[in-house]
Amino acid sequence: MIIASESVPQPMSDAASPPPPPSQSQQGGIQSIALFVHRERARALVKAAFPRRRTRVLLARTPADFDAVFKSTLVDAAVVDVGSAHEDTWRAASLAREYPSVPFFGLAALRAAEGPALAQCASYEFADVLVEGVDDGAAREIVTHLGFTARFVRALREPPRALALATPLQRQAWRFVVSHAGRPVRTSTLAEHLEVTREHLSRSFAAGGAPNLKRIIDLVRIIAAAELAKNPGYDLRDVAAVLGYASSSHLASTASRIVGTRPASLARLRTVDLIERFVRGHGRSRG
Repeated sequence: MIIASESVPQPMSDAASPPPPPSQSQQGGIQSIALFVHRERARALVKAAFPRRRTRVLLARTPADFDAVFKSTLVDAAVVDVGSAHEDTWRAASLAREYPSVPFFGLAALRAAEGPALAQCASYEFADVLVEGVDDGAAREIVTHLGFTARFVRALREPPRALALATPLQRQAWRFVVSHAGRPVRTSTLAEHLEVTREHLSRSFAAGGAPNLKRIIDLVRIIAAAELAKNPGYDLRDVAAVLGYASSSHLASTASRIVGTRPASLARLRTVDLIERFVRGHGRSRG
């Protein structure tokens, strides 16, 4: 049941004690789903729809824990159980306005009594509502297709022409980096994925005047940071935390070095603006 189009900006366990993030090699392609569910039937549907081997499920039991999930990891999508909704349900649902880059989905039974709940979901600009007994088999595909990582990958699958990444190795490396949607990427992991040595990868990637590989990795991460910075619910410290920066100062220094801007300006810059700034002299290390 679609109640909103794919209009979110382009480019999860108990929240009180979240599990460790997936390893570097596992993270690309695995999406994190934040869940606020209170009914057993809803929990059973979620368990079947989002198997651990394919998604990282973060279950929150209170609105405060639900909000904490967004500040501790990069959330791709959120599902809120709106069947038999109560006050905490709508406190959790209202976070959709704080994190517009994350598509929110309602979960409810197909009953006339759920009409007001569906209207409330629409008022919070939910991306969709999953109907129990109807969308069970397609729930994962519906949710992950609109997830932050999936949209990020679709938007940046092909490297912008201005970056001059034309060789097969450069394009494969770009796609691997983009698949992590701003999460950390080690050059050793990328080299292993491409079945080349790290030295060969770094040397070949920068051939012909192309940007240095590490700077391209930083650029993709800054693009993701700029998208997240547009969320009212995030401050600079939150963005740094969910993308795996050591600190907000680390994010600030990276933004200055890669795109020549202060982190406070990231929220107003588009991807094309960041790439233009990068190309104007920030693509290769000095010295």
